[in-house]
Amino acid sequence: MSLSVAVAGASGYAGGEILRLLLGHPEFEIRTVTAHSNAGQKLGTVQPHLRSLTSLDLVETSPETLAGHDVVFLALPHGTSGAITAQLGDDTLIVDCGADHRLEVESDWSSFYGGDFHGAWAYGVPELPIPAVDRSDAAPAATEFLAKQRSRLVGARRIAAPGCNASTVALSLAPGIAAGVILPTDIVAVLAVGPSGAGKALKTNLLASEILGSANPYAVGGSHRHIPEIQQALRWAGAEAPTISFTPVLVPMSRGILATSTAVLAPGISTGMVRAAWESAYASEPFVELLPEGEFPRTADVLGANTALLGLAVDEAAGRVIVVAAVDNLVKGTAGAAIQSANIALGLPEITGLSTNGVAP
Repeated sequence: MSLSVAVAGASGYAGGEILRLLLGHPEFEIRTVTAHSNAGQKLGTVQPHLRSLTSLDLVETSPETLAGHDVVFLALPHGTSGAITAQLGDDTLIVDCGADHRLEVESDWSSFYGGDFHGAWAYGVPELPIPAVDRSDAAPAATEFLAKQRSRLVGARRIAAPGCNASTVALSLAPGIAAGVILPTDIVAVLAVGPSGAGKALKTNLLASEILGSANPYAVGGSHRHIPEIQQALRWAGAEAPTISFTPVLVPMSRGILATSTAVLAPGISTGMVRAAWESAYASEPFVELLPEGEFPRTADVLGANTALLGLAVDEAAGRVIVVAAVDNLVKGTAGAAIQSANIALGLPEITGLSTNGVAP
């Protein structure tokens, strides 16, 4: 029997991508799509690429319209999902693609977001480690994660899908932190990102005339809201007080993230030990792949796929480890991670409805 699904925020980029992926999922049946300003319109008016769903009506987003479904995916602006989810029963699996339930520390929420704090849910990046307090040994693993977020997602009824930039950087660095081959301070991450990560609302700085032919840094100097989420994930990997300089750069591609993260090589660590840490951490993962030595990913290689590709190098002269990661921000960064996590929570094969194959050219 198919599981009934509602998607809130279905008129946006993240909501549209959730719907696109759900159409290829054999166990989910899309029954309700909701919106705010676009409520009352046909879905096909705002998501014309979803041809098989064009006749669906967008209804108002409310606890009443979302209640009664087996699974609810929320693709709403931060600060809006917490009040809605509080009114939905525990019998519904809720996956929040917004920020409201990602952070464990209330002061982090207050500093970077503000407003009511709703607490953290199971984190929807199965490949990352769980906090040390939940592990049999609090010390960093020698070559692999002792346990992963996947174990927390099994049977979960409340899941927080990740911030796309945050999960990309965390997946890049967590193996090195957990294995003790890189230091958790003086981390630097510079990301080339597509504007779809900023949502569909009309903003002057996202107009084609503003971004075509240009690269534009934003949220410079430690102000980006994904920073505490990255630090949280690195603490789970074993870092006591991680520090990171994080600079995203808007580039003229509609979707994608290319994250270059560097960290100081720990004393006495060889190049072989570095590579072994990442190989061990992701060897059995269906959606995270370490490329062969000397190879580095492109965003074009993951377009439309629930795949994170990593390239790894050691700059011995600088004493730093470099990880280059490519993801599709709307798939592995958001919608794909949400569906992957929902599969785990429901006891379905993790890869159901998701592909590692991209679209080219």
